[in-house]
Amino acid sequence: MSAAQVKEADTDERILHASPLRKLLGRPELGSVVGAIAVFVFFAFFADSFLRATSLSTVLYAASTIGIMAVPVALLMIGGEFDLSAGVMVTSSALVSSMFSYQMTANVWVGVGVSLLVTLAIGAFNGFMLTRTKLPSFIITLGTFLMLTGMNLGFTKLIDGTVSTKTIADMEGFDSAREVFASTITVGGVGFKVTILWWLALVAVASWVLLRTRAGNWIFAVGGNKDAARAVGVPVTKTKIGLYMGVGLGAWIAGQHLLFSYDVVQSGEGVGNELIYIIAAVIGGCLITGGYGSAVGSAVGALIFGMTSKGIVFAEWNPDWFKFFLGAMLLLATLLNAWVRKRAEATK
Repeated sequence: MSAAQVKEADTDERILHASPLRKLLGRPELGSVVGAIAVFVFFAFFADSFLRATSLSTVLYAASTIGIMAVPVALLMIGGEFDLSAGVMVTSSALVSSMFSYQMTANVWVGVGVSLLVTLAIGAFNGFMLTRTKLPSFIITLGTFLMLTGMNLGFTKLIDGTVSTKTIADMEGFDSAREVFASTITVGGVGFKVTILWWLALVAVASWVLLRTRAGNWIFAVGGNKDAARAVGVPVTKTKIGLYMGVGLGAWIAGQHLLFSYDVVQSGEGVGNELIYIIAAVIGGCLITGGYGSAVGSAVGALIFGMTSKGIVFAEWNPDWFKFFLGAMLLLATLLNAWVRKRAEATK
């Protein structure tokens, strides 16, 4: 074997057998995991009721309502794009289900199905407009955000005469739909919302897609450099449209939970939640520039959000300070993630 071949074999061996430290430092969610542990210990110390099983159930529920949307938003950010319409799209999903079922006197499941088609169409519209116009996703989805905000209010007032929908609790299919989207599962005498299962399922599927499929490679490629990805045959347009449709799927799940939890929906809900989804993804290790992140990281980011929002309540502090803590965590997590990436690069 020549010297060059020996050197090449040694290089391949080092690549195949990376040190555990290098693998650990290379994980996008490492910084968020450290932050989550710190937040957990902090509130376990300052809030006496934080460690109760019922309290942890409440924390997981709060995290799941954010995490359901944070997962597809994280995938979209890894693909190098944003969606500022994600928050109001959740409300649109709930409104379509409710109003279609009520006005058409149809089985509630018909409204649920129509809502799925509508939210997927909204996602496809965002992706199509982005790829066709070449405008920044900030502009495209800001326009969608404004249109959906106006349509949510306008159609609700036009059809129902008020800013909220009519009750559909007595309609056929409501009870079974509530079991799927808004039921409570009792484990050891403690109730856990079914949204936690939806959340974990989305994290598992998204992680599998990112790490085990060709589509996952495409997502990282278009987020890193879409022109280079297109040059090597990656279907950039289809990938971006698919990512936006993934956000639509998450909005549909979250919207159905909103509807079947409260029966009626306020047309003005959801505004501002898109920033929370993005914050959860960024805290979880996703880069604003794209090409880096994980679904697990977004879940940890959502968990940090849930622990903070409920921990402040359990500690009996003024909830007005919540946004301050959230902003501080965003900055600290971003700095920690940047440090972790530098350490990972230094060990290569």
